[in-house]
Amino acid sequence: MTIDNDDANTPAPTDSQGTDAAAEVSRGWFHIGAIIVDATLQRRQNYNETVKPRVEALVADWPDAATTSGFRQHLDTGKLSEVIDWPSPGRLAQIEDITQVFEREGIETVAELRGTLEDHIQGAALREALALVRHVSPKTLDYIGTLSGISTGAAADRAAGVEDLT
Repeated sequence: MTIDNDDANTPAPTDSQGTDAAAEVSRGWFHIGAIIVDATLQRRQNYNETVKPRVEALVADWPDAATTSGFRQHLDTGKLSEVIDWPSPGRLAQIEDITQVFEREGIETVAELRGTLEDHIQGAALREALALVRHVSPKTLDYIGTLSGISTGAAADRAAGVEDLT
């Protein structure tokens, strides 16, 4: 038996980890603040209902937070919890901690973040520094790479120590 609109009920294609491949490809920001907030809020949350609207609000309200220094200026106002409608101090502290790592490592733009993560030595140092932040797991580190525009396969290869020889 067939039902009209059967194609609309077909599950989205998945990758080898069972995640929605189409959704992963579409995730990415050209805004440092958005990457930090997305990576922080995504843990145990529904992305489309909880995370994405808050990140979009951040980008709309703080367009000049596309750089780490711009994001820092806004963080220092103490208004982040209002902008993203997030009262939990734990996640807000994590956002602050990740921002501090980016500042220490000299990462100002998304292009610099992506370049650092793609560089074997600098990427390892950044991953090590970020891993010291509470609740930043290897999965979160890979997700930050995905949000910065690194393909999921490339991030997984790097994490496994596989180099691209092409």
